Amino acid sequence: MPSIQTTLFTVLTILSAGVTAQSGSGFTTRYWDCCKTSCAWNGKASVSAPVRTCDKGNNPLSDVNAQSSCNGGGAYACANNLPWAVSDSLAYGYAAVNLAGSSESQWCCSCYKLTFTSGPVVGKTMIIQATNTGGDVGGAQFDLMIPGGGVGLFSQGCIQQYGSISGWGATYGGISSRSECDNLPQALKPGCQWRFDWFKGADNPTVNWEKVTCPADLTAVTGCVRTDEASSNPKTSSTTSKASSTTSKASSTTSKASSTTSKASSTTSSRMTTSTIRNTLPSPSPSSSSSTSSSASKTTTASGATQTPWGQCGGLGYGGPTV
Repeated sequence: MPSIQTTLFTVLTILSAGVTAQSGSGFTTRYWDCCKTSCAWNGKASVSAPVRTCDKGNNPLSDVNAQSSCNGGGAYACANNLPWAVSDSLAYGYAAVNLAGSSESQWCCSCYKLTFTSGPVVGKTMIIQATNTGGDVGGAQFDLMIPGGGVGLFSQGCIQQYGSISGWGATYGGISSRSECDNLPQALKPGCQWRFDWFKGADNPTVNWEKVTCPADLTAVTGCVRTDEASSNPKTSSTTSKASSTTSKASSTTSKASSTTSKASSTTSSRMTTSTIRNTLPSPSPSSSSSTSSSASKTTTASGATQTPWGQCGGLGYGGPTV
């Protein structure tokens, strides 16, 4: 007959197996590939709405089923998904996330407080909302969305949106100086400059992370609020609705203003061939399955750890999948 201690230990082990970690340590990378993010598809998690996407001109799209620009479609990551400084010690932003022992349904549109533990930003804090999904065996990785941070394997999204990525720096890691931010489109420059200002040019710093309730300022941009947070934070949900309405009105005005130029530009078009990829595809049916692999070269972080570049949505260390 098992002892009381043995029985108690068994019960606790079973219970803890179903509990997702709420904090831990991990590392960051960076990317900006212009692709529709994984959490922008329906059915990824229990949320008020999928992450908002934009058209080529950074106007919000209403069709959540619009195909990703990185798969030949017209849905892009919105330019306002860039990071910004709240104060000298706090910043907000967005990221592709992978947490060992967790899943996309748990981190999509969740927010995490990252306290940096290495590099020039030690002690600073950043709160990010997870808008995309990454994969890295046994790690806790936050691939920060930073314009000019590297397009990764899928450059076609930014090429399709902006015409050229000449001057955007290395495929992995991106540009290396603040002055190079001038090579990016005007809408992306503030996020690029943030990297060299508030972020002090930090190169993949390590972090201590903690799951937190999303600030209204973050969800107002994406339009995505987890249902398990909306009931406990009605202010966040309300703010998001108002922001969405304002954005829609602004988009309508922009659309009217640009209608006079659309005819003139319609005579000019560019043709390009895009490869079929698995980046940010809709959720597969229960009966389907897929696997991905990456042969990209490995890199070394500031802490000395060896990482493999993230192939699916660009940036260092990403190994997919995003389906």
